[in-house]
Amino acid sequence: MPISSILTVTVPVADQERALGFYTGVLGFEVRTDDPFPMGRWLTVAPKGAGTTLLLASWFPGMAPIGGLVVGAPDLDALAARLLENEIAFEGPSDQAWGRQLLFHDPFGNGFVAGQA
Repeated sequence: MPISSILTVTVPVADQERALGFYTGVLGFEVRTDDPFPMGRWLTVAPKGAGTTLLLASWFPGMAPIGGLVVGAPDLDALAARLLENEIAFEGPSDQAWGRQLLFHDPFGNGFVAGQA
């Protein structure tokens, strides 16, 4: 049977509370689950209306940050302003052959490419 969807992407973070503040406060994601888990919290977030969630996992101390998470943003200039106001380094927005993009990292080194949605 073929795979029909991607439900969750695990994003390694050193501090779930700090990660929660970044993803909800800076990026505007909503909390989907926040349940006790033997190694921390089962804490998932996602943009409103999105099907795929990000699992903010602190129980993989040796896991390297992931890169290339591609997200859509309707206004890259507004996202850049939001990142700047929260002192998050970023590159762009820049125009590429495939469209506009903005690059940034969360506080734990996980890399994102935001494309104009």
